[in-house]
This record gives sequence, structure tokens and C-alpha cells, in this order.
Amino acid sequence: MRAVMMEAFGAPETAVVKDLPSPVPGPGQVAIRTRAAGVNYPDLLVVEGRYQHKPPLPFVPGKELAGEITAVGAGVTAWKPGDRVMAQMEYGAFAEEVVAGVDQCFAIPDAMAFSDAAAMGLVYQTAWFALLDRGGFVPGERVLVMGATGGVGMAAIQLVKALGGTALAGVSTMSKADAARQAGADHIIDLSVENLRDGLRDQVHAVTDGQGADVCIDPLGGDPFDAAMRALAWCGRMVVVGFAAGRIPVIKANYLLVKNIAVSGLQWSDYRDRTPERMAEAQAEIFRLHAEGKLSANVMATYPLERMAEAMAVISDRKVVGKVVLEM
Repeated sequence: MRAVMMEAFGAPETAVVKDLPSPVPGPGQVAIRTRAAGVNYPDLLVVEGRYQHKPPLPFVPGKELAGEITAVGAGVTAWKPGDRVMAQMEYGAFAEEVVAGVDQCFAIPDAMAFSDAAAMGLVYQTAWFALLDRGGFVPGERVLVMGATGGVGMAAIQLVKALGGTALAGVSTMSKADAARQAGADHIIDLSVENLRDGLRDQVHAVTDGQGADVCIDPLGGDPFDAAMRALAWCGRMVVVGFAAGRIPVIKANYLLVKNIAVSGLQWSDYRDRTPERMAEAQAEIFRLHAEGKLSANVMATYPLERMAEAMAVISDRKVVGKVVLEM
């Protein structure tokens, strides 16, 4: 079987496609024939050696896939060959065949395409736990979503609307405004304004009757994070998801005190590894909302396995709107 292999950390263009032996599932594992694999910003960081968890070299990148189970290991009773599943893992998804633990697998609805299933794992799970677990969202609240046209951003906008909130979409350029509106955004917040420090808050106050955002989900960091902190409402909650803008911000604790606001972080893989049962519940709800027509996969483009570097370039250049997927 073929797999994308990184023999050293570096640019995605240094990856090679190799023929490898088919993996054999051990106890508590299943073997999966991959049909599609989601490509995410953390995959880029892993490939380049900038992620917090570095896999041993050489390695196959990729954190999520969708496909069909071909074999089960000893003791596995929950799955059988032929079952359609989505699987989550630390790395290894960019391969035609993989093995995964039973707790890492989620049943795919019969009517869902593999490419859609591969796009509705990591980013939707991240948005779900950021919004509901770390952000404490309740229906009726106003949520500012930074990086609104990325994978997590579009997932968050759709979830806010599906769960009864008002979505404010922070976009890096107004050319992305239509995509954010199509995802369901109620208001567009322009992050390209000249004076972002004051301009972001002014825009948020203008559409919230001067109150500010109850929750902010931020995968950007940097200057957008600093500005968004000033746009939070009294008792607002900021959820740190990542630092795609480059700079890891520093928070002044007195500002938390003065406005009674809270800042928390979200590490998606900890939920995957520490609370797989909660991950399964969240994914079941995500698929239910999709079946009801309240969520969509947001697949921008698909690429063959050997063009992984091109898929990652779309993410690196911040040209992605939704998700990109590798199809086998």
C-alpha cells in the first residue's frame, strides 16, 4: 500500500510517497482501507517539526481519515469488516491502509460521502469543545469567531447557528466575507482595518448594542487576539485554539479582573486521548446536526495522495475556505 512519508522534518514538498507493507491490527485495533483523509493546519506544523508533539522519524503524517474496516484485532467486538468509519489519530492517516484503536473510530452515516466524513472530525470536534466545554456557550449568546473561513472557523460558525447563537465572523480580508455569510455568519468583522486594536472592538460593539461578544473562539493569536480581548462583553470567555497569526500573545491579568473575563485553552488531542467517550458523544451530535441539514462539510477541494504538498500549501498560504481533503 502507498503512504506519504516524511523522512525528516521540513517543507511538505520534501515528502515522498512510498510503498509500505499493509499494517496488521493488534489487540483492540482495526485495519481500515482509507478512502479520504482530512488535511489540517496542525498537520503542517507536524510535517515542519513545529508541533508540540513530534513523531519519531520517519513517519506518515495525517490526523484523520474515513474509510472501511478490512480486519479487526483480537478482542474487538464493536466493529466488523465492511463498517464505514471515521478515525482520529496523532499521525499516520495519509496512507491507503491504517490501523486505529477502537476508541479512535466513529461510525459514518450511510448517506455521507467519505470525503465529507473526513472533513467533519478534527475541526468540528475542536469547535464543539471550544464552544460548549471551554467557552460555556448557551443559546442566545453572541460568539466572535476569529479566522472564520478556516476549517475550525467555519465549523464554529455553523455550530453557533445550529445551537441558537449569533455568529460574528472575523475575516482577514473582506474578500472572504461572502464565504463566512454562506456558512451562516450574522455579522462580518473586518480584521484588515488599519487600527485593529480599536477597530475590532468598534465593529463588535456596533452589532451587539455596545455589549461585546460573550464568547470568542480564536485560532489566530497575535494582534487579532489582543484586539478581540478588548471586544469581550462583561464576563466574556476567550478560548485559545491556536496561533496561526504567528505570535503567541501575552495576557495582562489585571484586564481579566477589571472585566470579569476568562481565558481558557483547548488542546484537541487531549480530548481524543483522555475522554474518548465524550469525543464519541460529540461526534454523534455533529453527525446528527449534519443529517438535519444544519451543518455541512465545507470541502473546498480534494487532492490525490501524491499532491499532499499542494493541499498543505493552500492552508499555509491562508487560501483555504473550509477544508481540503486527500482522496485515495
